[in-house]
Amino acid sequence: MSIDAAQEVPKTRSSETQPAIVITGAASGIGREIARMAAMDGSFLLLVDRSCQQLGDFVAELAGNGVKSTAHCIDVTAPDAARSIENALAERRLHCDVLVNCAGFGLFGPAAELSASEQMSLVDVNARALAEFTLRFLPGMVARGRGGVLNVGSITGWAPGPNMAVYYASKAFVNSFSAALAAEVAGTGVTVTCLAPGVVATPFFERCPDAKTWLFDLMPQSNVSDVATAGWLGFKAGKRMVIPKLRNQLVVAASKLLPQSLVVRLVAFLQRSR
Repeated sequence: MSIDAAQEVPKTRSSETQPAIVITGAASGIGREIARMAAMDGSFLLLVDRSCQQLGDFVAELAGNGVKSTAHCIDVTAPDAARSIENALAERRLHCDVLVNCAGFGLFGPAAELSASEQMSLVDVNARALAEFTLRFLPGMVARGRGGVLNVGSITGWAPGPNMAVYYASKAFVNSFSAALAAEVAGTGVTVTCLAPGVVATPFFERCPDAKTWLFDLMPQSNVSDVATAGWLGFKAGKRMVIPKLRNQLVVAASKLLPQSLVVRLVAFLQRSR
């Protein structure tokens, strides 16, 4: 279901399409703030989320500021989600020039005790949907010789995460997938950027309150607007990896340098509910 803002898409000849920015997870958190940044580019925004009311309210807010956008309310794990987004663009004579994959969620607890179906849903949202959307729209970008993908990973992708095993692993996929694609499209005019923040003050912890661990206390929260700004500016600059804040960069460096056995023991010790 799509809810259009008041502004119309610019008229074009029937054979032409105009560039659009597609953002998943746009109803809240980092996705919402990246949408605010992207709006400054003047391109049409197709905002995707399953939270219909929240997304519709956001589009109305953007319309009040003269931003051309539409709310496309769909679960990114739906079998036809990628095609639905593509059709929504085609109906408006648009193409995906920039894709921002921000939809995601977390689960806390031992993998053997959590619902297997919920953990697989996490994989579907955080990894499979992200890969599917990227593979759907990246070929068109390469053919046009412009555009790019901004994937939201995490510093957790550089370490195993006891009590959040599937979440940490899903972010490792995002980080690795993004880095590989960035190398593949180098020189084509297309860029792939991975934004890997640390702990960010978003609704993530409202949906996953048990994830407030000792590790959470030791890692100060970043402001969501600052993280989104760093990610969007890094993407515009063509960076392959953006890790906001020096403290997060040091955590990643330590995760790479220390033996994995030590890292996993340290994370297991700190990743306990307080």
